[in-house]
Amino acid sequence: MAIRLGDVAPDFTAASTDGEIEFHNWLGDQWGILFSHPKDFTPVCTTELGAFASRKAEFDARNTKIIGLSVDSLESHDGWKGDIAETQGTALNFPLIADEDRNVATLYDMIHPNELETLTVRSVFIIGPDKKVKLTLTYPASTGRNIDEVLRVLDSLQLTAGYSVATPVNWTDGKDVIVAPALSDEEATAKFPKGFKTLKPYLRVTPQPNK
Repeated sequence: MAIRLGDVAPDFTAASTDGEIEFHNWLGDQWGILFSHPKDFTPVCTTELGAFASRKAEFDARNTKIIGLSVDSLESHDGWKGDIAETQGTALNFPLIADEDRNVATLYDMIHPNELETLTVRSVFIIGPDKKVKLTLTYPASTGRNIDEVLRVLDSLQLTAGYSVATPVNWTDGKDVIVAPALSDEEATAKFPKGFKTLKPYLRVTPQPNK
């Protein structure tokens, strides 16, 4: 069954390169990003894992844990880590789940048979501290993910979780945001001391409130 926004992220226990993971316990009260890759020792996946590793500090700064998965074995993962470090210049610094029995892949609907019959596609799940799924992305095997976009949507999710705002097209951290339509002008004035600009009654913009 497909995972939908607002669903509680399925819990699981699985082996990983950092030892056994009890997923909800491992997340604790932090945000989490669970992402799958189709197969170890493949070119696009090698670049992705290296990129996530090289930018882990940016996820740490956002109180966010990252964890990868494929249907390969733990031994395969451990053997692949050297190639990632050698070719991408960054050693793996987050856990990779070994999911040979496809238990986690099935829980999260990561296998799309019309794309890859037995391997996971490039799924991304952003999970909030309440353990609910806040965002899903799915890429085909041939297309590597964009780390900047993952960070951008994480920034948006964290901002909008704490303030009555939405983020407009192409928004990045520090730019103006949209006042939630549910707020009256009086409520918006109280909530946003920097003020807001009314472009249309349903479209009001304000400086990012946590900057």
